[in-house]
Amino acid sequence: MKIGVPKEIKPQENRIGLTPDSVKKLTSNGHEVLVENNGGFEAGFENEHYISAGAKIIDKAEDIFNDAEIIVKVKEPLSNEVKMIKENQIVFTYLHLAAAKELTEGLVKSKSICIAYETVTDNNRRLPLLAPMSAVAGRMSVQAGAHCLEKNQKGRGLLLGGAPGVEGGTVVILGGGVVGENAAIIATGMRAKVHIVDKSEKRLQELSKMFGDKIIPELSGKNDFNNLIASADLVIGGVLIPGAEAPKLITKPMLKNMKRGSVIVDVAIDQGGCVETSKPTTHAEPTYIVDDVVHYCVANMPGGVPRTSTLALNRATLPFLMKLADNGYEKALKEDKNFLEGLNVFKGEVTYEAVAKTFGLPFSDPIKVI
Repeated sequence: MKIGVPKEIKPQENRIGLTPDSVKKLTSNGHEVLVENNGGFEAGFENEHYISAGAKIIDKAEDIFNDAEIIVKVKEPLSNEVKMIKENQIVFTYLHLAAAKELTEGLVKSKSICIAYETVTDNNRRLPLLAPMSAVAGRMSVQAGAHCLEKNQKGRGLLLGGAPGVEGGTVVILGGGVVGENAAIIATGMRAKVHIVDKSEKRLQELSKMFGDKIIPELSGKNDFNNLIASADLVIGGVLIPGAEAPKLITKPMLKNMKRGSVIVDVAIDQGGCVETSKPTTHAEPTYIVDDVVHYCVANMPGGVPRTSTLALNRATLPFLMKLADNGYEKALKEDKNFLEGLNVFKGEVTYEAVAKTFGLPFSDPIKVI
């Protein structure tokens, strides 16, 4: 099968869909891989690395979209990429469609086969292709938040880890999933006071066993949420409803009670954000201020560490891509119900229920349409 890897064009997005090692495994199985010129350069992967792995270097993205049967990306296709997607072409990437009506409509119109990394599941209902980037984003969120707390970044002028004889800051993490757990690893390492809010008592018990007295577990609905947010120097928004828009847990009026110069890092921004005042930002201009609260809402946080992120992502995605390439989409999806959950759009039909509900579109059962 012919697999195409275009260069990412989202601002400050430096990851790439495949590493040279992944390319080598595909070409060893008899597949042809087309990689856009210098597509992996910013992640530290040179054209020569891809050529040595058996790939062909292609100068123009248009030629890749024209020739490839499978398009492998990292981020959702932008509008000029959507125009190049062909009928029956497989698109395998992060899509986050519940927060992107125009993209959803464009992919439906293209009549392509769109498989979203973020909705593929495993037997425990976890999200194995989202997890590596959630881990990276969770760890980065505290780094970014700590930087934003500096005075020259319009923050409180507070060192998150404190100093000898001086208390550190208070971090409130919303959601105890992969983002929350990894944020807690960094925040507790910095010796901040860390609260983790989650609706699952079982998950909070797991986190308590993991971190001991380094965290304060907070069961959602059983605490004074408004006061907890008001006490925070740094809030990490890491809530997730798979494939659906994130719930708005922090409302605009709540900002009035937050500390001047406190920081919100909304990791959930890919799914619309869990803060009412959140809007997507970029690595070039990552923050803005509302009611004296610094908002960091970069929609592709792991793109800031493209080498680590690309390597971590490929470890998770390659086995699924191999199934697609070796067996074709029909066999690959029908034989793996967890992989089938990644199918969001199929030849003009929306096949992920949460996306269909979000936009009031007809839903087609994926097992019945493929």
